[in-house]
Amino acid sequence: MTARPTAVVLGAGPGLGMSIAHRFADEGYNVALVSRTAERHPGYLAGLENAAAFVGDVRKGVGTTLDEIAERFGAIDVAYYGPAAIEPDSFPADITEATPAAVEKAMSWVYPAVEVVGKLLPGMLERGRGGFLFAGGLSAVRPMPALGALAVSSAALRNYARTLHEGLAGTGVYVGSLIIGGLVERGDIHRMVVAQREKYGDAGGHTLDPDALASVAWKMFSAGAPAESVFDAL
Repeated sequence: MTARPTAVVLGAGPGLGMSIAHRFADEGYNVALVSRTAERHPGYLAGLENAAAFVGDVRKGVGTTLDEIAERFGAIDVAYYGPAAIEPDSFPADITEATPAAVEKAMSWVYPAVEVVGKLLPGMLERGRGGFLFAGGLSAVRPMPALGALAVSSAALRNYARTLHEGLAGTGVYVGSLIIGGLVERGDIHRMVVAQREKYGDAGGHTLDPDALASVAWKMFSAGAPAESVFDAL
């Protein structure tokens, strides 16, 4: 009997992360969920089969967590990288006020992506198959001054993923980016905005269905193309 492949969701949350988890589970994958605390894990796992949840904070290093996942499920075949770039209630300063310290802090969201690739890529290359999916913001492709230092890190992550995509052509290992512009429904930021309309305004027309995004992500991974898809509801 052929072993089930394994997908890791780094930065699992109630929006896109869980939609990615369910889509890959529906396609026959084991699913490993990784988030900073275990508080939501029982709810996340309730609707999934062949799944397990692990505590790990990408900014503090997830090498040990990935080892634990490999011990549980075997080789990791695909990694989705989607940790939140900021806390839901924390908004950055405008780009005109960005400081070196702010940019350095924003880039702390990018460095772990490189760590994850470094950890998993050798095995994927040896097997001749696998993939990485990165979730980033629309400021990577459109100037959005209000996002300040986050625009710098979003562009860096996108460029890293695009360059990896080209560098791994012909190896059987796919790298793709989901460039997201809008409030992902069911996600923490979406819930916060909806709950505080007097502060943030009406989100109508600016939301994205995470199940639809996850469907595109699966198609990208399974086809090995394109290098990125842009979702713009702004």
